[in-house]
Amino acid sequence: MANNPAGDWKMETLQSLAKQHGIEWRKPGTSHVTFRRQDGAKITIPAHKPIKAVYIKQFIALITGEDHG
Repeated sequence: MANNPAGDWKMETLQSLAKQHGIEWRKPGTSHVTFRRQDGAKITIPAHKPIKAVYIKQFIALITGEDHG
């Protein structure tokens, strides 16, 4: 994932990875998914395809605990 952030990533893949890393996610509507760590750090990613590389990079930072600001 980190080596290919511009790949054809699916929201279902991000949701599965989030679950594996103990990150909660919610999809309050149809257009975005919000991922939140236990420490409160969060990102919101548009659910449309393709998922832009910038969001994949932010997601990686979230699961690794790095600042993604």
